[in-house]
Amino acid sequence: MWEDRFATPEYIFGQEPSVFLAENAHLLTKGATALAVADGEGRNSVFMAQQGMTVTALEYAPSAIAKAKALAERHGVADQITFLQVDVMEYDWPEVYDLVAGIFIQFVGPEDRARLFDAMKSSVAPGGLMMLHGYTPQQIEYGTGGPPNPANMYTQTILRDAFSGWEIIRCAEYEREIQEGTGHCGQSALIDLIARKPLRTD
Repeated sequence: MWEDRFATPEYIFGQEPSVFLAENAHLLTKGATALAVADGEGRNSVFMAQQGMTVTALEYAPSAIAKAKALAERHGVADQITFLQVDVMEYDWPEVYDLVAGIFIQFVGPEDRARLFDAMKSSVAPGGLMMLHGYTPQQIEYGTGGPPNPANMYTQTILRDAFSGWEIIRCAEYEREIQEGTGHCGQSALIDLIARKPLRTD
C-alpha cells in the first residue's frame, strides 16, 4: 500500500518539514543524533540534518526512500543521513539516539502501537527526547489526512500513560489548518508529545 502511494513524482506530504518539527527546531541540537521513524519522503529527516544533526531514517517504501535521498542531495545533507529500508514493526532497534521522532506514524492500532512505542523508547538515550506528532480521534470528522480508524489516533491520556515516568515537556491537543502536501491538507485535529527520558530507570 505505501509503495503504491509513494510511487509518484509528487511529494505526497510536501518537501518542507512538519510545522510541529519546525516550531520545535530549538530542540534539534547541532552535533546530536536523531532517529526518524517511518520517515516517508524525507522532509523531516532532511530538516533535522539541516540543523546539524546526524540522522538515521527508517522507511519501508523504496519509492519514498528514493525521493528522500533526492531531497537530501538537493539540500546538501545526504552525508548526514543514513536511510534504512525496514519494516519498523520488525526492526531490531539496536542503537540509541539523542532524539527519536515519530511524526504522523499512526498506521498501527493500539496493540501494535504499544509495541512500537516500547521499541522507540528503547532507542532514546538516557536524558534524550521523544517527539511525537499526530492526530486525535476528532480528525475523523475532518478527513484531511491520517488513517480512517480512530483507534489509531492519540489522546493526551494515551500518550501520558505510554510515557509515564518520563518528563513531559509538552503534551497538547489542538486544532490548526495545515498545508503539508496533498496528504495533510486542511483543518486538522492534532496532538504533540515532547518527553525526556529519565537518566535512570531504576
